[in-house]
Amino acid sequence: MMTPNVDIAKRMADSVHASLNLESLHALADVIVRCKFKKGDWILDEGEVCQSILFIEKGMTRQFYFKHGKDLTEHIGYEDSMVMCLESYFSQQPTRLMIEALELTEGWYLPKDKMETLANENFEIATFYRKIFEMSLIESQVKADTLRFEPANERYAKLLSLHPEIFKRAPLIYIASFLQMTPETLSRVRSASLNG
Repeated sequence: MMTPNVDIAKRMADSVHASLNLESLHALADVIVRCKFKKGDWILDEGEVCQSILFIEKGMTRQFYFKHGKDLTEHIGYEDSMVMCLESYFSQQPTRLMIEALELTEGWYLPKDKMETLANENFEIATFYRKIFEMSLIESQVKADTLRFEPANERYAKLLSLHPEIFKRAPLIYIASFLQMTPETLSRVRSASLNG
């Protein structure tokens, strides 16, 4: 019988397709820290340093920034997502990105200092830790390529097929911003998709 923390450690490993034996799962379970946020809470604010990776057990978050007075959504995460401000996490410099809870969100922090110590001691944890960043970078690249090369209707269709949960739960204004569309364009694309 696994303890709740070990169950969560296994979910974390599964989320990035990493294989951890029981000893490694227990080692990971020993360093993760439970956290809970109400809808609208700031998880990370501009000017803070990202010290941890957040694994979402339940709920939804939004990563965003301000540009020319506009609020632009960079990422929307939900169950089994790993959320962080990558540049701030690596450089340990203040972030320009913010993370907020879009719903009541329960999760687990993977603290940077403890994860790096563990990764130095345990090859399986090191592989798991690397896979978190690989998945994050691949996701960023896919998003950048989608925005660069695909028209609005294809961007919409790809997000809908990869992340239908976002359309069920996130406000449309944030989805439009994430897809780099106006809400009006998103409404037109959705209508065309439903009627097509």
